[in-house]
Amino acid sequence: MVNYVKTNNLQVASVLYEFINAKALPGSGVDPEKFWFDFSRLVHDLTPQNKELLAKRDELQDRINAWHRENKDLDFEKYKSFLEEIGYLEPETEDFQVQSDNVDDEIAVQAGPQLVVPVDNARYAINAANARWNSLYDALYGTDAISEAGGAHLGGGYNPVRGDKVIQFAKDFLDQAAPLTGASHKDAVHYGIVEGKLTVTLANGEKDVLKNVEKLAGYQGQQGNPTAVLLKNNGLHFEIQVDRRHSIGKTDHAGVKDILMEAALSTIMDCEDSVTAVDAEDKVSVYGNWLGLMKGDLTAEFTKNKQLVTRTLNPDRIYKSPSGEKVTLPGRSLMFIRNVGHLMTNNAILDHNGEEIQEGILDCVITSLCAKHSLLGNESLQNSSKGSIYIVKPKMHGSEEVAFANQLFDRVEDLLGLERNILKIGVMDEERRTSLNLKNCIREVKDRVVFINTGFLDRTGDEMHTSMEAGPMIRKSEMKASKWLQGYEKSNVNVGLASGFQSHAQIGKGMWAMPDLMADMLEQKVGHVQSGANTAWVPSPTAATLHALHYHQVDVMQVQNALAKEVQDLREAILQIPIEVNPQWSAEEIQQELDNNAQGILGYVVRWVDQGIGCSKVPDINNVGLMEDRATLRISSQHVANWLHHGICTKEQVVETLQRMAKVVDEQNAGDADYLPMAKDYDSSVAFQAASELVFEGYAQPSGYTEPILHRRRLEAKAKLAVKQ
Repeated sequence: MVNYVKTNNLQVASVLYEFINAKALPGSGVDPEKFWFDFSRLVHDLTPQNKELLAKRDELQDRINAWHRENKDLDFEKYKSFLEEIGYLEPETEDFQVQSDNVDDEIAVQAGPQLVVPVDNARYAINAANARWNSLYDALYGTDAISEAGGAHLGGGYNPVRGDKVIQFAKDFLDQAAPLTGASHKDAVHYGIVEGKLTVTLANGEKDVLKNVEKLAGYQGQQGNPTAVLLKNNGLHFEIQVDRRHSIGKTDHAGVKDILMEAALSTIMDCEDSVTAVDAEDKVSVYGNWLGLMKGDLTAEFTKNKQLVTRTLNPDRIYKSPSGEKVTLPGRSLMFIRNVGHLMTNNAILDHNGEEIQEGILDCVITSLCAKHSLLGNESLQNSSKGSIYIVKPKMHGSEEVAFANQLFDRVEDLLGLERNILKIGVMDEERRTSLNLKNCIREVKDRVVFINTGFLDRTGDEMHTSMEAGPMIRKSEMKASKWLQGYEKSNVNVGLASGFQSHAQIGKGMWAMPDLMADMLEQKVGHVQSGANTAWVPSPTAATLHALHYHQVDVMQVQNALAKEVQDLREAILQIPIEVNPQWSAEEIQQELDNNAQGILGYVVRWVDQGIGCSKVPDINNVGLMEDRATLRISSQHVANWLHHGICTKEQVVETLQRMAKVVDEQNAGDADYLPMAKDYDSSVAFQAASELVFEGYAQPSGYTEPILHRRRLEAKAKLAVKQ
């Protein structure tokens, strides 16, 4: 039972009420009595609009389903006209330019990696914030970015053969990002600052300088013997660290012990897809960590190598400029907070009717209140140097829903005594109605938008659900080559550039989901930079360090300048539905697809429901670790639901597959002491029942979202566990 405190027309769970009154409000400059009064009014005023928008989603989906049932020939022009007639495809607004002010350089000017991390895990959150700077040597040595060929094996003690490969890789990077006029950094025996220039003494006794002297940004230590040389390329910094007493530095001719990379320029602290926050207790955990990040006092204690370690946020980095003046660079990643979308409610607060309030409204109010502490300078470790609060808003459908988010932000600014447009918005382009009307969506928030981002998995999930009645979907592995997806990815960049995002906002790309496959990431993820995106998601600080190399290889500003000259309207390509018109899959291929989907669904759901883990490295059917969150679950569950609906497989076949794959997942998790096996009793396993429900009730889920089932089943599992205890 939840204990509630009545305040104005709200009933607030006592644990949340106490957190807000005792921790979030003090020092915020917001009067508690006025806060609760205005919060109550905001909920009363905006909830009806929120519900109307959700009802419109259902209405449009019903009409699209009916149209597809009646138009099996799928005449494209008729289809497009129908979407225009029902308001799904909006008349495109006139041209405009975004006007967002006071946007930090990490968003507006610099291009680099972006981390996404569940904010309910303090250790992960601190690690992500501190991933602004990371060791290139460590990132290379500890991953498959360096081949084990030739005796460079990984494991055991330090392997000097592998270490030499790392150093050669790093010196090649220096030659690419900060070349000398006539020599290689491999020939360096000494680095020094002479008359404001980097002077490199070579093994033959000669001296060389940077080909572009302006790439020297600063140094630490003495000019003649700096301990660090700060360089800058394509807007990103990196630091040559010199220490001849260090175990690595003493083996290097120039005393170089490491290359420190500016890596995760920004981080999305996530309240949404990667967390399991289903009640007031969970929400307080989320909000408490966010408040600690904004105040700068969040800590995390854990045991490593049998020793207690306390992790805190890194301070800023201090250098001297080439002319000897003080230079300060941020020591931490610029932090966004991702709120939930418009769909879900949460029992943390009840309205005047005793109904759960919309969780998106709750998140916006409380996360903004917490972030205000950073604006006021209550602590030394401020997040934004420009006085802005950055909120990512996911899963919005079309411009009306974006306009509603803008209205919500206005109201929250008024509630908290903030100037207009201090709350900045990142618009996730991950729903079909938003992709098709992206220009209109951006227009609705043109004075506060700082971010658009493509999300392949959620976007594909919505593609499947919206067109559920059109026919059986192609196999998942074929989606990335489909016409709609290529159009969607290009259109996102085109619309962003045409709307004036360059030097104002981020154009982002999605996640590299395989954190153990860094060699593949180094080879492939440069494509995100080459596409004109000035940020892309990575799953770990190590991945951020390695992905940063791509932004040194490619000048995103130049790419964007070229793309801006050839902007196209790609909405017709986006409307191409990825169905298999004449399915000829063999029984083996169908079963293979079902096995892959079922194993992924179960592997993620069992941790979500039973353990409250919203994002983790989940082994796939081939035991390759994949970073899974609700977006991956959405695509897999909708794919099976679609094939069931069109008779590609049978219910009995899917049940057998789920049960067989549950045994596989149980075996993969056998080493986890907290794991609850599913195959011992399918009927009593809440997680197995949740996975089954996601598939068999997938057709009826709003937009194909997994949250309603997951939240209900997680609450059931928590109650069941509480009874056992």
